[in-house]
Amino acid sequence: MTRTSQTPATIFLKDYKAPTFRITDVQLTVELGEETTRVTSNLSFSRNTDGGQQVRLHGENLTLVSLEVEGREIPPAEYTHTDKDLTFLAPSDQFTARIVTDIRPQDNTELEGLYKSSGNFCTQCEAEGFRKITYFMDRPDVMATFTTTVIGDGSKYPVMLSNGNLDGHGTLKDGRQFFRWVDPHPKPAYLFALVAGDLACVSDEFVTMSGRRIDLKIYVEKGDEDKCAHAMQSLKNSMKWDEEKYGREYDLDIFMIVAVSDFNMGAMENKGLNVFNSKYVLASPETATDADFDGIESVIAHEYFHNWTGNRITCRDWFQLTLKEGLTVFRDQQFSADMNSAAVKRIEDVQRLRAAQFPEDAGPLAHPIQPQSYVEINNFYTATIYEKGAEVIRMIHTLLGEEKFRKGMDLYFDRHDGQAVTTEEFVAALEDGSGVDLTQFRRWYTQPGTPEITVTDQYDPATRRYSLTVRQDNPKAGPKAPPLHIPLSLGLLDDQGHELMEGAAGNMLNLTEHEQTFTFDDIPARPVPSLFRNFSAPVKLGSNPADERLDFLFKNDSDPFNRWEAGQRLATRCLLDMVEKHDSPERPNAPSGTFMDAFAALLTDEDLDPAFRAAAMALPGENYIGQQMPIVAVDAIHEARSASMRSIGTRFEDDLTRIYNQNSGQDNMGCRRLKNVALSYLTATESEDHILLAARQYREATNMTDRVAALGRLVDTDHPEHDAALADFYARWETDQLVIDKWFTLQAMASRPQAMDDVEGLLKHPAFTLLNPNRVRSLIGAFAAGNPVHFHSISGRGYRFLSDRIMELNKTNPQIAARLVSPLGQWRRYSPERQTLMKEALNRILETENLSPHVFEMTNKSLNN
Repeated sequence: MTRTSQTPATIFLKDYKAPTFRITDVQLTVELGEETTRVTSNLSFSRNTDGGQQVRLHGENLTLVSLEVEGREIPPAEYTHTDKDLTFLAPSDQFTARIVTDIRPQDNTELEGLYKSSGNFCTQCEAEGFRKITYFMDRPDVMATFTTTVIGDGSKYPVMLSNGNLDGHGTLKDGRQFFRWVDPHPKPAYLFALVAGDLACVSDEFVTMSGRRIDLKIYVEKGDEDKCAHAMQSLKNSMKWDEEKYGREYDLDIFMIVAVSDFNMGAMENKGLNVFNSKYVLASPETATDADFDGIESVIAHEYFHNWTGNRITCRDWFQLTLKEGLTVFRDQQFSADMNSAAVKRIEDVQRLRAAQFPEDAGPLAHPIQPQSYVEINNFYTATIYEKGAEVIRMIHTLLGEEKFRKGMDLYFDRHDGQAVTTEEFVAALEDGSGVDLTQFRRWYTQPGTPEITVTDQYDPATRRYSLTVRQDNPKAGPKAPPLHIPLSLGLLDDQGHELMEGAAGNMLNLTEHEQTFTFDDIPARPVPSLFRNFSAPVKLGSNPADERLDFLFKNDSDPFNRWEAGQRLATRCLLDMVEKHDSPERPNAPSGTFMDAFAALLTDEDLDPAFRAAAMALPGENYIGQQMPIVAVDAIHEARSASMRSIGTRFEDDLTRIYNQNSGQDNMGCRRLKNVALSYLTATESEDHILLAARQYREATNMTDRVAALGRLVDTDHPEHDAALADFYARWETDQLVIDKWFTLQAMASRPQAMDDVEGLLKHPAFTLLNPNRVRSLIGAFAAGNPVHFHSISGRGYRFLSDRIMELNKTNPQIAARLVSPLGQWRRYSPERQTLMKEALNRILETENLSPHVFEMTNKSLNN
């Protein structure tokens, strides 16, 4: 039967009902076996609402061994058992039940629930994985205390971990080992964790602000102990920062992280036992890039911060997912900004938002940060929930200010500790704590789409009055959608670049109507406005200032983000002009003179932070340029950007060579970044000397950042160094999975003509497997999302490649398969020929036998919304 003839049910927020009964305490025993793992669950139930006597527990892929209620074994005639649930009648308002089930973790390729991989047992229970371990009320508003006893062969699994504090361990009569863990804090089942294996441990400690000593432990595969120092320091920094910034102290005696190689997500914040994709734990300069180090610091912080924003206070239902994720992303962004360059961090956050969330908001998968319905909850772990959710919290922070925001957060923690709550309750706490009315602002939670802002200005020299008229529209939300409350951070500059308003940050305007005019008195001359400083709202600014104004802001704006933004807008305009004239005799082969002059000034400005300078020098990517067009001109964009890189490299060869040499040998992330941006322009000239320069950097590199940057330049060429460098890289690192992921990704994103052949050939490489999510993302995901010129080949080959892989993954790991669908969902933005091919690929997926709900929802919405 095809999935299209049996449409999965849709779940709606409006249908939420509190459970009739709650589970208040769980005594869990997990007996690990090589063939069968037995789970014995002793549950304490308590009535929660009026609603009859029926108790319904979720369960999937379980073998029910026995069911006892109040000590009496229940015969099959007295319960209902399906492949999704177990239902029976409660004997009273408070009672106990004992459920015994058998599962087979070694057969679990979906990596959800309890699975076995690389010889270790591991869990992933968010969002609905606990029901694949035992029968339970697997919903976030059911919070219980857990005592977990893990039993297994101590020679095979000397490490056996679960949530909470260790309460005992020893040897049973049959020789098996047991470890008992007690978590005193009520939690929903999605925060349950269990790990067992032969793992190495790296230990440290942290002393809290009240003087408590916390044991810190990171568990990794043996041989990886020397790659944990950065993760451990990031954890300690996170704990200290959360105490100082939010007054939040850790609440158990031990905090554990386990790094595993087969994991669907980046990491999981299970109470006291965080399970991480090894990508976000393991790092050394020889094996990890600077971006990897930053990513580890950010993700470690994110999962630790969840202890309060997600664990101690959790979601009432999954429609509230941004309650924990958007808020915690905002917190990890604050942390990373404090640890590193705040300006560069803000640029990177906005680039990520624009690359992933803006297209989502504009396409068939658009949804508000509080969705109203879903088919499969795993499909809603989206850029909208995370990145846009963080921007919404950032706007609240902007509107309230630091002091009032902290008061609101303190009230939120005090009022809702130990509860499962809604976004409405979160906003109410911020209102009550700050005294600021956020009634209109709440619309950000329920409106999909990215607001589009247009600005016009006027200046009257006679009255010295300057005015800005600002209009907001949101096409995705519809013409009748009420206006949002949008904070607009503003600066006004005179013709020398001096601030005309008090404070470099300028003023904060509150845009609350569809159209508003703001006036400023006693302005001596027509100013240059600097709009949405520090990207004060997640909007698209549709105003079209002249090149000269952008050039001025690029050279003079005191706001680092807007200085970078002006350069990007100027570069984008040049590239779009080249695309528009692609088939014209007047087709330019280089960016405009205004842009080149601005770029020249940047090359000689030695006072700028190297990391910021590198970000400002980089051209917008092909995907971003395509977002600015109603119909994406794939090939013209690629040719325009390549020509621009080549012309910049040729014209500024001496300056770029100087920058490259000045920053070589510097043990500094910013200097490495700047040097490698210069190298990218130099190699774009296709000069033999510069290709050999990249080859020399590859051979002589003392860190993975420089080695990968050089290899990235070589993979785009047909030079003999291409094959030699790729072969050498693989030979050096073939036993390190994370490094080989980089090897796959560099080839997946190469633009050379043979790249599609390379990608298809890599499917047959002995190091490639569809069973490892990181490997899938490194090749298939990187190709579909990061190689537009080949993915969107007019032959349709890229679309067929992706749809074939999605259909294969649907059988083994539907979550990962579903996450690969979205590039095909952008079909409306491409030429008619490509639209036809992309829709054919989506229809092929929909016609797949036994299509999972995960893939069905994403494909059906992509095709029909």
